[in-house]
Amino acid sequence: MPKRRLDNDFALKAQDRLRAAGLRPTRQRVGLAQLLFNGPCRHLTAEDLFAEAAAAEISVSLATVYNTLHQFVEAGLLREVLAEPGRAYFDTDVSNHHHFFHADTGMLQDIPEDAVVIAALPAAPEGARIGRVEVVIRLEKAGA
Repeated sequence: MPKRRLDNDFALKAQDRLRAAGLRPTRQRVGLAQLLFNGPCRHLTAEDLFAEAAAAEISVSLATVYNTLHQFVEAGLLREVLAEPGRAYFDTDVSNHHHFFHADTGMLQDIPEDAVVIAALPAAPEGARIGRVEVVIRLEKAGA
């Protein structure tokens, strides 16, 4: 993986974004935020981000990457997408939308929220409300 150059101006923006989300902007969080948010929206695993961090010479353990990703999810900076058992993907687009999951490649692809029509939902249990509905459509190669 080629080395990714980190932008000092974006580091300041990342620090502000973390503070606004209620997170302390540690060196590791800022470095990971730069990798995640300095570019177009995308989907990645903790292992993907760990490899990018190593290529960018950000010293961080895989456990710290996992912890940071989950902190970013809790703070509303990322969405976690569970497309297959035992593997979490993280989406930098936190807007309401759905996904195609390409089972053969492990790739997630966005589906606009209005492209999926749900005719009815069950009533939420007493004391709860439906916060969001996420649909993951699992794709397989034709003829497989």
